[in-house]
Amino acid sequence: MTEGYLKHFAKGRANIFSTGIEAHGVNPKAIQVMQEDGIDISNHTSKTIDELLNSPPIREKEFDFIITVCDHAKENCPYFPSSAKKVHHNFPNPAKARGNDEEILQEFRKVRDMIKIYSQNFIEQNLFEGENK
Repeated sequence: MTEGYLKHFAKGRANIFSTGIEAHGVNPKAIQVMQEDGIDISNHTSKTIDELLNSPPIREKEFDFIITVCDHAKENCPYFPSSAKKVHHNFPNPAKARGNDEEILQEFRKVRDMIKIYSQNFIEQNLFEGENK
């Protein structure tokens, strides 16, 4: 969800890549709640950091930011050689929500909305800062 919103708010003016410490696939509920907000992440893939770093367009690039969005990722992320600014924000993992389908969807929506605000603020502060002044 974070990748989807960062790309949306960056409007093509930044290269944004997403990875995790494990590849699990994109959660169908995440796809659903993002579609409710007009963001299509159905073509996104779940990949590990090794897969990302070994892909041709990435191999030679330096990153400006490395963003972790959950404490588990921050604590278990493998060493990533980069001079990028590291940014962390812990969001609840909606995939761990319990309850009936509607209760679980509500948790996905709640986390989606938190990620949306965070992503918009991040892009405005780090990509577009000073452009509108």
